Amino acid sequence: MLPIIDTHQHLWDLDRFELPWLAEAPSLNRSYVTGDYLEATAGLNVVKTVYMEVDVAAAQHPAEAEHLIALCAAEDNPTTGAVIGGAMGSGAFGDYIRHFAGHAVIKGVRQVLHGPGTPAGTCLAPQFVENARLLGELGLCFDLCMRPSELGDGVTLAQTCPETRFVLDHCGNGDPYLISGELPEGDDGDADGFNLTIADHRDRDDPFWHDAQQWRDGIAALAALPNTICKISGIVARTRPGWTAADLAPAVNHCLDSFGPDRVVFGGDWPVCTLGAEATYRSWTEALRAIIADRSEAEQRKLLHDNAAAFYALD
Repeated sequence: MLPIIDTHQHLWDLDRFELPWLAEAPSLNRSYVTGDYLEATAGLNVVKTVYMEVDVAAAQHPAEAEHLIALCAAEDNPTTGAVIGGAMGSGAFGDYIRHFAGHAVIKGVRQVLHGPGTPAGTCLAPQFVENARLLGELGLCFDLCMRPSELGDGVTLAQTCPETRFVLDHCGNGDPYLISGELPEGDDGDADGFNLTIADHRDRDDPFWHDAQQWRDGIAALAALPNTICKISGIVARTRPGWTAADLAPAVNHCLDSFGPDRVVFGGDWPVCTLGAEATYRSWTEALRAIIADRSEAEQRKLLHDNAAAFYALD
């Protein structure tokens, strides 16, 4: 079994940190610590991880960073790097990130752009752009975690900051059923939120609604830029009951083919991935291995391990 570097490892201890968004995600509203992660990944050959910020309360960003520096220094866990949270639109961000940039385990920054209080175009505000350029000057990357209908904003930001490396999270947050054309047109979705139809999404004014071709074009436009890579992660969180690897394959393959074998990395997105129907860390990794089984072993190894080791300088 090929080794895995997980570039999207979530951990949170609610005795230590406040995560306001968990109030809207009751199934995740408990602590998830290293022991839980090791249990979820047992037997899957996950050899190293990069922690991904978990949208803690803004005042706790420095404490999160300090905690991750200590975690990466310990030898009892696979966490070897961290992407920390930060308020990219703040004038105080520069001092904050300069304080932590000298730590080799700090690899980048993420600010989630798809939250209900974050309007479209947030990442194109002048202060945000200035801080994104600063990340490039400091040798740090920025994770683009945004609504699929706003991938064009990510394209503009990456074009405006050519010296900064950008990581597109979760295959651009595309809906695998919209992308595969399997989402029915009629209005007969389930009340529990699974098996939603196109009409259901429109009726609910779903902020993650997107046109399949718009998503494909956005992925292609980002892939055309030399300072971007794509994280193959997250889409399993959108799965419906009875899902299979075939449901995810069109989205995964479009990202792999667009970015090419040298600019893609794997992300577990645990425990958020379990929001999908019957989804676990194991079911996601097994589905991905099935999707890429026909690709060369060298390409599989790059996706699952080698690209991440090089991009995040983990060796």
